Amino acid sequence: MAQGKLSPRQKMINLMYLIFIAMLALNMSKEVLSAFGLMNAKLTESNEAATSRNADFMQGLAEKVDEQPAKYRPLKAQADNISTLANDFNGYLTELKGKMTATVDNPEDYEIMDKSGFLDELFFIGDKLKPEGQEFLDEIGKFRDGVADVLKDNPDLQDIVADVQKKFATDDVTNRDGNILSWLNYHYKGFPLVASLTKMTQLQADIKTTESEVLSSMLAGKLKVEASLTNFDAIVVPDKTAFFNGENFKGRIILGKNDKTLRADKVIINGKELPEEAMQAGQTLLDFPAGSVGEREIVGEFQFVEGDSTIVIPVKSSYAVVPKPNSATISADKMNVVYRGVDNPMTISFAGVSDNNVSASAPGLRKSGGVGKYLMNVTTVQGREVTINVNGTLPDGSRVSDAAKFRIKDIPKPTGTVRGEDGAIKMQRNSLEISTIGAKLDDFDFDLKLNVSGFKFKVLGQPTINVSGSKLNSRAKAALRKAKRGSAVQVFDIQAKIATNASYRLKKVSPVIIELTN
Repeated sequence: MAQGKLSPRQKMINLMYLIFIAMLALNMSKEVLSAFGLMNAKLTESNEAATSRNADFMQGLAEKVDEQPAKYRPLKAQADNISTLANDFNGYLTELKGKMTATVDNPEDYEIMDKSGFLDELFFIGDKLKPEGQEFLDEIGKFRDGVADVLKDNPDLQDIVADVQKKFATDDVTNRDGNILSWLNYHYKGFPLVASLTKMTQLQADIKTTESEVLSSMLAGKLKVEASLTNFDAIVVPDKTAFFNGENFKGRIILGKNDKTLRADKVIINGKELPEEAMQAGQTLLDFPAGSVGEREIVGEFQFVEGDSTIVIPVKSSYAVVPKPNSATISADKMNVVYRGVDNPMTISFAGVSDNNVSASAPGLRKSGGVGKYLMNVTTVQGREVTINVNGTLPDGSRVSDAAKFRIKDIPKPTGTVRGEDGAIKMQRNSLEISTIGAKLDDFDFDLKLNVSGFKFKVLGQPTINVSGSKLNSRAKAALRKAKRGSAVQVFDIQAKIATNASYRLKKVSPVIIELTN
């Protein structure tokens, strides 16, 4: 293009060609900036999910500590240290990223984040580091060395330590021209703002990944130890807590893990080896004479073959043989709850104690006739639980007592009905005119009759009409006749009371929507 004398037209063409090349380069630069921005957004979304997973893990580990503190408290202490290191470093990066994005008008417009001035001025003075740059390196080192220090005594996690030291290394770097640059200079000096922002988000992703790997590896190691049969306990589970003189003791022995794939190779109880059919998957059945009155022991051992050795798990438990009952039987005839607004039927008795020697007391509880039959009305009882105390007098004059708690619940929300139908229904206009508006309690254990004393009636385009009673009045019928075919009318704000207890305030009755078919 530069040979010979060019005409003005050719010069113009050449100039336009150069401008076109420059525009292509500019567009490519914007595409790269957008790509960095999209990558940053994806990493941020992934980091949020990882944060939630790690929080769930820590919550689960805290529950394990509550259940088995001696076993899981040391593990939880290590996990807390790792979590603190991760949160501190992540918080520092989040604050730094906030300062970076504050330098642009729109943090979501990645194409304007093409300048490197913010970090260049924050981290460097010429080729030297400013205190802020050294702080950035110190935060990386604090996390890297902190993780290594927490895990230094755990031989199973040394691969993770090596990976963390590699991912968060800040040693000098040799560039492609053979020049040695500081790590911070090599990675952050002169880069577009969006590229540096994405790198810091990637650092946060590495933090989350490290935390997840450490926590999951810790738990996996603990579960591996627990999976060994040497950590199982044999538990005797009797069919009941006490047995009468002359009865056979009946129960079973299960392993603490209750693994259905496990079956004992040999079980010895009270000096006798149990027959083959007594040993089943995950449990061993027991059936032998209970013995005379008093405290009795069950001693023996489980034997499992594991590899080339036999694992022996001791069995030790006890049970009581008693000549008289020592516990009460208290049950709700309807459910394990009592309801406000109704008389709840109860059956209360002491096994082996005659009804005339049994007394029960609780707020709202009264005898209703019949052996062990009571009625309980908790409408005025405050709180969400009520305790029933039971006392019994045995033939020898001694007394036994027991107590049980029941939950108190309100009567559920009634459902409005038209002609016995609820929800959204279809009906002819003349049928609706003569239908009865009602209310019912779906799936409720008590057969309660509800009386409707009024409701509101709404036809589209017409004023809402207040109706007394359970049928449409003349105004409602007149409005209904103006409704178009296929339109929906509403019956709502239904006023209902329990027929036998009008003072009880029911929850708001659900409405009914009727589509007119003519």
